[in-house]
Amino acid sequence: MAEDKKIQEDKDFRYLVRIVNTDLDGNKQIAAALRRIKGVSYSFANSICVLSGIDRQRKTGYLNDDEVKRLESNIRNSVSVLPSWMLNRRKDAEDGVDKHLLTTDLDYAIENDIKLMKKIRSYKGIRHGMAAPVRGQRTRSNFRRNKGKVMGVVKSKVGGKTG
Repeated sequence: MAEDKKIQEDKDFRYLVRIVNTDLDGNKQIAAALRRIKGVSYSFANSICVLSGIDRQRKTGYLNDDEVKRLESNIRNSVSVLPSWMLNRRKDAEDGVDKHLLTTDLDYAIENDIKLMKKIRSYKGIRHGMAAPVRGQRTRSNFRRNKGKVMGVVKSKVGGKTG
């Protein structure tokens, strides 16, 4: 009888669950698997699970179609459901609206932000153009990929050959 139950559970189990055009691992817990979606953080994933009424520790592979649809709709409509401080594009520069971008939309927005910074020649834009660190890090010992290989100290010989 226990074997029948295990076979039944295996029939319901899916190794890949597709949410927001991203394949999620069915063996991981839901909160951890949602973080594989670009634009979904730890707190965002936990709040989406709470809003959807799904236990965060449940395996992703055991979600049924209705729960997957609920999760996806809550992720896509997070602007209306979550507080604005949890979104990743508050007061967008183009239209001034709060947004939460995911996957390729987030990549595209970041790319456009960097292009705008370069165009207006802001300090951050100039640093991006030079491939230098943007956020004030020191460059003396780090970021060697931009400077070339590390050069060590060459010791000169003190005495010549005596012979």
